[in-house]
Amino acid sequence: MSSTPIILASASHRRLDLLKQLGLSVATLNTDIDESKLRAESPQAYAVRMAKEKMNVAEGLCNDSPAILITADTIVVCDNRVIHKPRVKESGLDALLCLSNREHSVFSAVMVSDGRKSEQVLVESKVTFREISIREASAYWRSGEPIGKAGGYAIQGKGAVFITNICGSYSCVMGLPLYETALMLKKFNIDCILDMK
Repeated sequence: MSSTPIILASASHRRLDLLKQLGLSVATLNTDIDESKLRAESPQAYAVRMAKEKMNVAEGLCNDSPAILITADTIVVCDNRVIHKPRVKESGLDALLCLSNREHSVFSAVMVSDGRKSEQVLVESKVTFREISIREASAYWRSGEPIGKAGGYAIQGKGAVFITNICGSYSCVMGLPLYETALMLKKFNIDCILDMK
């Protein structure tokens, strides 16, 4: 087992909870980057670039202190349209009604680095929503849960009532695919099963 500190460079409580679920002791670090999508950039390339840019900032903030850094980015895509994190009601309702009664993709890019070597992965899960009425979408928005969530919903919360099918990783949809993250951490001498507390 590595004695090097593990730092999640993310403000996401969901990602932190997922890592703690593995019994890992994890510190957090906020990375502030421009999350604008580039023109003609594919959704997959966008997610990977965000994880890499967060890593670049995190490595700079750590000032060469020994640490295993984890960064991630999750995006929701429907018909090649990225459904961003809604901040206002209009965007929130638009997101839900776009996803209503259809399948969409959730891409989570994860990067792990110790400053000398790095590993990265991109995971896709498919999620199908039932039909959502405007009244339901409005009620869900009033709950406050969709605000700032990729795709405008939280699979681990009230948003689960809209989901009829998931193909792939549940934790990927939450924001951090645990199976793939654990595989990468093992390459840094962290065994998420054997090291569980």
